Amino acid sequence: MPFTLITANRNYSSWSLRPWLLMRELGVPFVDRVERLTGASSRGSFHALSPTGQVPALVDGERTVWDSLGITLYLAERHEGVWPAEESARAFAQCAVAEMHAGFGALRATCTMNVGLRVRLRERSAALCADVARVRELFETGLDRFGGPWLSGPRFSAVDAFYAPVAFRVRTYGLDVGRGQAWVERALEHPAMREWEAAALAEPWREEGHEAEVLAAGEITADFRAR
Repeated sequence: MPFTLITANRNYSSWSLRPWLLMRELGVPFVDRVERLTGASSRGSFHALSPTGQVPALVDGERTVWDSLGITLYLAERHEGVWPAEESARAFAQCAVAEMHAGFGALRATCTMNVGLRVRLRERSAALCADVARVRELFETGLDRFGGPWLSGPRFSAVDAFYAPVAFRVRTYGLDVGRGQAWVERALEHPAMREWEAAALAEPWREEGHEAEVLAAGEITADFRAR
């Protein structure tokens, strides 16, 4: 029986994108189940799907695996290609994934994922600038050290999946990631990323909390979503 991967709205759910993209890249069969975010009530309703009341969640028979990093580690025990084979690249990828999972609070808070919008930020706090500078450093280090075109070498791996939501954020908010822009453009052209984006643009619903966060951050200059 294939896995079932439970995710949320394509337009907003950066955490959902990570395991979805990784599984698509690796060719891991799964049932793709999307649950609509409904604001503050989502956490309560999602408790039936995940012990944290959040998605993504991976269902494997009677077992539920929650959290994007937990799912990634679970998959790595069962499928090749989650991490780079070369030891130095693997160490870099694992550290970068852990850093993304635990950090970049200002980037997350100010530049929430909204695939269909383009936004001109009103201001860029010192904390946001520091986060963007660290992303730029990380991208350039990975590309220089391991030769690209992906962050840890020639093959797409978990580190690329974990930073894929940043690619959407870079485009939405016009963030400067230096030479890391080459990776951003490659990530945005990945067939599975294009599929995710198409689904995000086609979604007919809006979640008020996410929309308010964007308006608090800046001026919407373009909206490519279905009306």
